[in-house]
Amino acid sequence: MFEIGRDIFSRGISGNSNNKTARVRLRVVYYVLVAMFALFAVRTLLLGIEGTDRSRLAGADGEWVASRADIVDRNGDILAKNIVSGHIMLRPPYVKNPDAVANAIHKAMPYEYPLAKALDLVNSNRRFMYLKKFASDAQRKIIEDARLEGLEIESVQTRKYPKRRLFSHAVGFVGVDGHGLEGAELIYDDYLRENTDPLRLSLDSRIQSVFYEQLSLAMQLYKAKGAMGLLMNSQTGEMIAMVSLPDFDPENIELNAARNRMFMPLRGVFDMGSVFKIFNTAMAMENGINKEYYVAKPFDIPDKYGRTADTISDHRSFKPPRPYLSVEEIMMYSCNVGSAQIALDLPDGTQQEFFHRIHMDEPLSLEFGRTERPLMPIKWGPVERATVSYGHGISVTPMHLLLGVNAMINGGIYIYPTMLKRDVGAVRGARVLDASVSARLRDIMYMVAEETSGRKARIAGIQIGGKTATAEKYVNGRVDHTKNLTAFVGIFPVSAPQYTILVILDEPQATPAASYVRTAAYNAVPTTGKILDSILPLLFE
Repeated sequence: MFEIGRDIFSRGISGNSNNKTARVRLRVVYYVLVAMFALFAVRTLLLGIEGTDRSRLAGADGEWVASRADIVDRNGDILAKNIVSGHIMLRPPYVKNPDAVANAIHKAMPYEYPLAKALDLVNSNRRFMYLKKFASDAQRKIIEDARLEGLEIESVQTRKYPKRRLFSHAVGFVGVDGHGLEGAELIYDDYLRENTDPLRLSLDSRIQSVFYEQLSLAMQLYKAKGAMGLLMNSQTGEMIAMVSLPDFDPENIELNAARNRMFMPLRGVFDMGSVFKIFNTAMAMENGINKEYYVAKPFDIPDKYGRTADTISDHRSFKPPRPYLSVEEIMMYSCNVGSAQIALDLPDGTQQEFFHRIHMDEPLSLEFGRTERPLMPIKWGPVERATVSYGHGISVTPMHLLLGVNAMINGGIYIYPTMLKRDVGAVRGARVLDASVSARLRDIMYMVAEETSGRKARIAGIQIGGKTATAEKYVNGRVDHTKNLTAFVGIFPVSAPQYTILVILDEPQATPAASYVRTAAYNAVPTTGKILDSILPLLFE
């Protein structure tokens, strides 16, 4: 630039060196441009130095502020927090007082750096080194107070999760750039980056820890592949606990398989078995079906030509108390033969309309994530209508099931869940079932917990209602009779439910702890009972 400018001055733009006026004007323009360039260079250098000093000295000056809000549970316990720390750095070429720098290093880290070793590092030919990453407050203060050239503090932030695995799926984690990648960290990323007030979740650390402990124990006792537990406030939709096992460490995500990060209550799609009898019974009541069905022998499902299309033969496994059972008793004793007959008595299209009404036929876009799409029957012939009545041939996520059951028992209101703490107030949702039908369903669920398969979930001092489910799993498109999914959905108190609970065990085995059987009554139900025994004092304190 400067050579070109001098050449123009001496010759002029046209090459005529006699044009003095042109040369003077060019000289003025040239000096103005040089001055502007110099100003720009100096300003850039100053900004760079200022930025570097700001980064190095922020810890000492108190100007550096955490750039991401905390996440806390409903009681204020910290679930995620940015920790302001610093790395101690040494730049030997910039050291002017080697002895003082070596003494400061030794004083801050006496066991790691004896004085002789510290002096060797100070006098080394290295341009830069970290002496201590994530130094303690006391160590950083010694270095900051020394204020020696070549010895610096690099301020850093790290995201810490004090509860670690306990909330791994619900809270999630952040990437190296500090942006949320999973869970609440991802869903509420904008809020967390733009605010200083904590994000308060509806989850309760105390309740969550009970779920986590008992589900972990259940996996060991019954040698299960996985376990899930959900607890929701029946009226507000607040999620109080959400556990999915196996899990991961949010501070060391590389230590666990990537599949462990999948939150199965939203992402897993399963045949849920006999819990669907709650829906089948609700449909029967809505359509005025009030008769008894013969259940003492196998039931042949007819096709449209009157021929046998399939046969249901659970009449021995559940041991009916008498040959004819009412609609209520069929649900209470979990009778597949009776449920199928009820379903075939329903008007055409009833099941499709009912499941659409409670959003069982579509993925759910929830506040804290999107569920997988349920798998509905391709056609609704007699066989499909019959098997769907007891939860086979239809696959949904655990969250679909929880929300559907909650709508059946809370007075008939479908409520979308939230992971944020809500104030107590009016129920927010849409009516999907008459309140009188909801009350009748609660009575049956109470009898299930009192007299049949849900007895091991009973807790003294409070009325529990529930329904068990044991469903054989599909593997490569075919039923595998050796693999079960067991579940128990519960409500309490029955008279005016405040909470709905769902506990699921994936592929439990017939262990001694389960009396060598694999059904829900011997694994999912007692697990739920242990959870309820611990959390009830906390919920109603």
